[in-house]
Amino acid sequence: MTHMRSPVYGLWKGHLVSWDHIRCSELPFLHQLGGCGILGVGIWLAVTQGNFATLSSSFPSLSAANLLIVTGTFVMIIGFVGCIGAIKENKCLLLSFFIMLLIVFLLELTVVILFFVYTDKIDKYAQRDLKKGLHLYGTDGNIGLTNAWSIIQTDFRCCGVSNYTDWFEVYNTTRVPDSCCLEFSENCGLHSPGTWWKAPCYETVKIWLQENLLAVGIFGLCTAMVQILGLTFAMTMYCQVVKADTYCA
Repeated sequence: MTHMRSPVYGLWKGHLVSWDHIRCSELPFLHQLGGCGILGVGIWLAVTQGNFATLSSSFPSLSAANLLIVTGTFVMIIGFVGCIGAIKENKCLLLSFFIMLLIVFLLELTVVILFFVYTDKIDKYAQRDLKKGLHLYGTDGNIGLTNAWSIIQTDFRCCGVSNYTDWFEVYNTTRVPDSCCLEFSENCGLHSPGTWWKAPCYETVKIWLQENLLAVGIFGLCTAMVQILGLTFAMTMYCQVVKADTYCA
């Protein structure tokens, strides 16, 4: 026997779904919009900067551009699934959106915890890997790494990973890149050490990050709040759709 919906129920469900669309479809849409923005920035970096900020020799594909492109694409997919699920009131898509967002949230939480637990080991590994990357400076096919080191040493007024002498092993002589010079000029890296920046880049950048930890923390907190709200609204709408379907059955 087919169950007919009463006018009262139809009106109530129509109001419920309209309210859910306002609340729940906005967050997936924001995820998708944010993903588009991240993807756009990543593509712009890849086109204009030649894989800028590729500092690791062990992970040559780990550039700022590639990270942004992958992250933006993944966020767009999650947001798209959530939007369609909210608009179509599809239980499968809403649950998929919830699960994918939950996995991302748990992965981020795990990475943060591991970072604080193994900070010392990460520091040692990062410095060792960055020093290996110095040997690729100025070589063919490594314009991203070369540009990154030049900009970092110029902007942060530093030289080398832990000391300007790191470059001596690269050039096999007492020499540093021209970006290490107090006053930039052609081949100034061949001059005496008194004309070079002395601060180590690794510690200088690390101190800068610590000084801007509040901004990083606020950004991370806002990201977590958006994800938690997305999880809450997705599960709320999923439960309401299930209840509505059960009532109609």
